[in-house]
Amino acid sequence: MSERTVGALLRARAATRGDHPLLVCDADRLSYAEAETRSARLARGLIALGAGKGTHVGVLYPNGSAFLVAMLAAARIGATVIPVSTLATARELREQLGHADVEILLSAASYRAHDYRQRLAEVGDLPLLRHVLIDTEPTELADAALLAALEDDVEPTDVLAIIYTSGSTSAPKGVVHTHAGLLDHQVVLNEIRGLTAQEKLFAPSPFFWVGGFAYSILAVMLAGASLLCSNAVDPGETLDLLEAEKPTMTNGFVGGIAHLARHPSLPRRDLSSLRRGNLYPIMAPEVRPADPELRHTMLGMTESGSVILAWPDESDQPEHRRGSFGKPVPGFEVRIVDPDTGALVPTGQTGELWVRGPFMMERYYKRSREECFDADGWFHTGDLVRTDADGFHYFVGRSSTMIKTAGANVAPAEVERAIAKVTGGLRSYVLGLPDADRGQIVAAVVAVEEGGPVFDEATVRERLRDELSSYKIPRRFAAVPGSRIPMMSSGKVDLKRLSEVFDG
Repeated sequence: MSERTVGALLRARAATRGDHPLLVCDADRLSYAEAETRSARLARGLIALGAGKGTHVGVLYPNGSAFLVAMLAAARIGATVIPVSTLATARELREQLGHADVEILLSAASYRAHDYRQRLAEVGDLPLLRHVLIDTEPTELADAALLAALEDDVEPTDVLAIIYTSGSTSAPKGVVHTHAGLLDHQVVLNEIRGLTAQEKLFAPSPFFWVGGFAYSILAVMLAGASLLCSNAVDPGETLDLLEAEKPTMTNGFVGGIAHLARHPSLPRRDLSSLRRGNLYPIMAPEVRPADPELRHTMLGMTESGSVILAWPDESDQPEHRRGSFGKPVPGFEVRIVDPDTGALVPTGQTGELWVRGPFMMERYYKRSREECFDADGWFHTGDLVRTDADGFHYFVGRSSTMIKTAGANVAPAEVERAIAKVTGGLRSYVLGLPDADRGQIVAAVVAVEEGGPVFDEATVRERLRDELSSYKIPRRFAAVPGSRIPMMSSGKVDLKRLSEVFDG
């Protein structure tokens, strides 16, 4: 692949796919040629503000053309893109902008109930932040020849972005990725999932996380395909968009499209164009699996630039392969080790996943490589997995969330899957609660609909006996409306506060 920087990729696609849609987000539309022209103008404005190679440019926009244009403008002059969460509070904005040493911030004024102008006013003074542009662009433009010179100076090994993790159990970390690292990775992933120029990908993942930034935006640009997203508050409007635009592929988290799956008009919708992907609840019945656990899923992380484990076969798997996450993506080496000793564990036994390869992050921002990787270059993921005799991998849980009850280890993810199976899909959050006799007991917070059927704890417990060993079955349940489950601004459950549900 010759286009190993974002700027080179954009110029190549504008030359060959100029009129083709790069992005369709509700009424917001952007062709490859428009993306090149608009980002070139903004890039010249950034240069006039003093930006260049290595300048840290924050990008705070919801999914849409403004995010793409800002990201492309910064990337093509060798600046470092800092995607900023649209969910961030004033405190979180201050922490991320300060930690990332953002010098120029490009921002929307607001999005839904989020007033960024007000939140940024509350941030206070950040010594390195020299310019904040809210729903505007620089009026002074540098010469086009200077833009061309800066673009020519960008190398594949230069830093493209510092992407912050969503942080479910610890403070978010800034993950440093190069142009080549992210782009080369997506070339491999496009081959695995069959993303070509003829596809239109519906991907509701936020652009400020790696799933949206790399696995959606960069992947689509590499393929010369189109990306479809929606910011509509009314799920009916999003379904209208899907019917009209006819996406062919999907990718994202099922929880993120639950509002679409519940909409009363869904059964009447023609979504037959959606033939591939993992957002099964909105796909046509003939391609929707009866049991999603019999389809391969994927495992990825910000540190690896998105997906590590995957498999191209999208058909139903045999029962013995239930819950498979596939095999390592080409380019990655993996080990499964005893986290206490570092020794390889036998097939079928649970261990920590270690990863290394050319697509991995350079490091965490403001940390040395030695702090991020061991002496042999392995990144210790903290994910607990096992393999079967055929080399397929199965996610067990996070080592930091493992529950130790009466000397036995319990993986919350395994219990959550079992609860979903016996309840017809109810979402649950499993945790350990302190116990004088057992050290911890297994507990589950189950999200139920207000005014819906009463949660029958005895029946659920009885059905779980066919799915789990007795010590894994929760000893305490709390069935609460989803609104009572504590969430962080990242959209993830606040695990530190989850136990408070049992105090009410």
